Amino acid sequence: MEELDVATVTKRSIHGVFALVSRTFLIQLVSFAVASLLYAFLKEAEIGIFYVVSASIAFLSYFSDVGLAAALIQKKEAITDEDLTTTFTIQQALVVTGVIIALFLSNWVGNFYHLNSAGVHLFQALVVGFFFSSLKTIPSIILERRLQFDKLVIPQIVETIVFNGLVLYFAVKGFGITSYTYAVLARGFVGLVTIYIIAPWRPRIGFSREVAKRLLSFGIPFQSNSILALAKDDLLTLYLGKVLPFAQLGYVGFAQKWALTPLRLIMDNMIRITFPSFSRLAHEKEFLGRAIEKTLFATVFLVFPALTGLVVLSPYFIHFIPKYQKWEPALLSLGFFAINAALSSISTPLTNALNAIGHVKTTLYLMIFWTVATWVLTPLAIVFFGFNGVAIASAIISLSVVIVVYLVKSHIPFKLFHVVFSPLVASFVMGVLVYLLSPFLVTNLIYLVAMMLFGAAVYFGIIMLIARRMVVSDVKMVLENIRK
Repeated sequence: MEELDVATVTKRSIHGVFALVSRTFLIQLVSFAVASLLYAFLKEAEIGIFYVVSASIAFLSYFSDVGLAAALIQKKEAITDEDLTTTFTIQQALVVTGVIIALFLSNWVGNFYHLNSAGVHLFQALVVGFFFSSLKTIPSIILERRLQFDKLVIPQIVETIVFNGLVLYFAVKGFGITSYTYAVLARGFVGLVTIYIIAPWRPRIGFSREVAKRLLSFGIPFQSNSILALAKDDLLTLYLGKVLPFAQLGYVGFAQKWALTPLRLIMDNMIRITFPSFSRLAHEKEFLGRAIEKTLFATVFLVFPALTGLVVLSPYFIHFIPKYQKWEPALLSLGFFAINAALSSISTPLTNALNAIGHVKTTLYLMIFWTVATWVLTPLAIVFFGFNGVAIASAIISLSVVIVVYLVKSHIPFKLFHVVFSPLVASFVMGVLVYLLSPFLVTNLIYLVAMMLFGAAVYFGIIMLIARRMVVSDVKMVLENIRK
């Protein structure tokens, strides 16, 4: 597999951004719209059940890869067929073992969380879907190494259409939590078939001790990060499923889902591209620093105003939709989760850059800190603030972004203040104006949409006033690389 020079990395990365954003943005909006409808058709407890059962399946993914996929993507030299075969063999040995154990324990999981048969079947469907997903790893690695994101996004589009179409159809028909069961199985199968059509690779078994040792030297610390993220997020969700009623867990899931939506729509696409791109630029620190600045600006440019508008206008949205009024208790949590999301839009690309240049142990230490802080602060916050304590604790912990900035600056020269300043100021001014005007002008859904458009116009106007040169420069760079 060929290696890429700086010019090719830049060109393919920019093309990748447009491929992912243009081809998935509308699909992700569809996912958001479907999720919004599900919150109307499904009960709070049913949302809570899906939230906790999905978290339990995350254990399998974290223990089935040991970081080999990331090691292949980050690897400086060209990858070989022996690399791919060894990775596939190790991963599938772990996956099959995990799947068998999970299916064997499915009834125990149901008893532990007091799930009915539909909840147990959902757990089993997610296990099978996880197995399908594991088979897509090698074709995905090949496409990511080549920075061919225009092809990589196609299975995601197919999966999204199938999953959202089926889950909404069955929810409207009154299938309840079983709607997720059918949709999960269909999504896994069609995604697997699609990616092998796009990136054919013949699965085969083989093992090289030398290859495994080399890849695991990066993979194990990298996956340790992921396992700690499991303990910080998904294991915490399982804990919350025991200490909070499912309805309150539903409020937490609702608030977190909405607050993280701008990150899912925007930052996920950026991160998917930047890890392999940053890895290709690991020895070009000056270019890498500029790439980090461009990534941060593009992310916060879109995330900051989206989160501000979401927090300010969500009470009106809930008020005007009768079936959404049951989610009003989640609004306070939404605000604190939005703080976490805003700061994560800065810290996540930076930790991604540390991994890309090989400082995976540094990110491991950061993850240890975040995990310990989460497990100490969250239970305490729940005691004082109830279910809202989950979001409050997450907002406090996210302030540690200053540590991440300091660590990255010690390895890579980049400027943060001038990148973040203009989106932050523009979002703040927009938020204040929308907050002051909304009580007088927003009287129905039509005026709510009009206020959203007004807020967007204010934001972009201020951005062009205080950061016109940066915006114009970035647009020119993008257009030059698209035309090549």
